[in-house]
Amino acid sequence: MKTSLKNQYTITNQILIAVVSSVLGYNIYQAIVNPERSHLILSLLLIMMTYIMVEKYDSNKQSENESE
Repeated sequence: MKTSLKNQYTITNQILIAVVSSVLGYNIYQAIVNPERSHLILSLLLIMMTYIMVEKYDSNKQSENESE
């Protein structure tokens, strides 16, 4: 049961990183092609939120804490 919970966080983190990466890529493309339609500030906020969530729910840190 504990293993599936770790895998759940890992999959969620990977999905979150993929979504934020695609949004960032789209906004960089918009900044090059159509600067007035880009939302780079929003992308930076998403990156910061993703970093915080990955640090909070990192399965590697959980496994290190459980082994102690």
